[in-house]
Amino acid sequence: MNKPLSPEDIRRAKADNADKRDRDLADSLGISEAELVAAHIGDTQDGMTVTRIAHHPDEVMPRLTALGEVMSLTRNASCVHERVGTFEDYKSGPHAAMVLGKEIDTRIFPKFWAFGFAIENETPKGLRRTLQFFDQSGDALQKIFLRDTSNHDAWQPLVDVLRLEVQSPEITVAPRPPVEGAKINAEKRDDLVEGWKGLTDTHQFNRLVSKLGMNRLGAYRLAGAPFVRKIAPSAVESFLNATSGARQKVILFVGNRGHIQIHWGTLDTIKPMGPWLNVLDPRFNLHLRSDHIAEVYVVDKPTKRGPAVSLEAFDAEGGLIFQCFGQRTDDTDDLAQWHDILANLPEDA
Repeated sequence: MNKPLSPEDIRRAKADNADKRDRDLADSLGISEAELVAAHIGDTQDGMTVTRIAHHPDEVMPRLTALGEVMSLTRNASCVHERVGTFEDYKSGPHAAMVLGKEIDTRIFPKFWAFGFAIENETPKGLRRTLQFFDQSGDALQKIFLRDTSNHDAWQPLVDVLRLEVQSPEITVAPRPPVEGAKINAEKRDDLVEGWKGLTDTHQFNRLVSKLGMNRLGAYRLAGAPFVRKIAPSAVESFLNATSGARQKVILFVGNRGHIQIHWGTLDTIKPMGPWLNVLDPRFNLHLRSDHIAEVYVVDKPTKRGPAVSLEAFDAEGGLIFQCFGQRTDDTDDLAQWHDILANLPEDA
């Protein structure tokens, strides 16, 4: 067994790989990203100041409004979702909380939040300030970046009030739990179909499949037409281009086990770069690893307002990468354009 890396070892590796992204560097070192960040607590020689702060959303989220306009980032292993805006109304909840705003719209699962850090980093482009939050395995849940337009005067008072008494560069993380693959209960297909037909809200779906001993992906594989249509993974790029070209507004969900972030609006500027499919708009960026996409489905769920039809992508382990719905407007519930975009996507061979 290799000797665990000391904080000094980690800081040295960070200094030697200054251009490498934290997540990639942590993976190469065999540690978590949270451990990489924590190693810099108490050391400012490399121009990086890290402070351990409270991590519970109830303590953090209501205070973020003071920062003004920021960039909020949520990611999983295959997709990064970046949204510019101001944190507005926070709704607490023991199992699920949320931030509701015109631009920052999130769903939060507090039991997974384990570590929080405030980071100041001197870069060639100037001082960068971020708040970063991680789960028990040290995987990032949410990162909040201050911008030139942010209220930087609110930064230090925020850090002071959230600062923890213990400021150790060493943290203890738990093993990363495996991704839950597809759970199928073939004997319950008739019950699944009948329950699916009776849905009146998309939020009822997870309760239905859980009651039947399945999960989302397992239910999609089992249900088949007319509820689910399997799409070629390569069609995701065509989907983004068609959505952009039609100026179709969407509701795009990307998340991890502790945090989901939602984009409302159009996807205007599509830029493929190697394996990455990127949306590069002024207030929203998406970075999607196309080579991670293993299964894609068009999913039709009945609701009181009519069918909610989504495009959903999964990785090879069965993890959900993203969900995308057509956005209804106040003027009309007509989603004919959205349905046409999805209908024209090629099915998986």
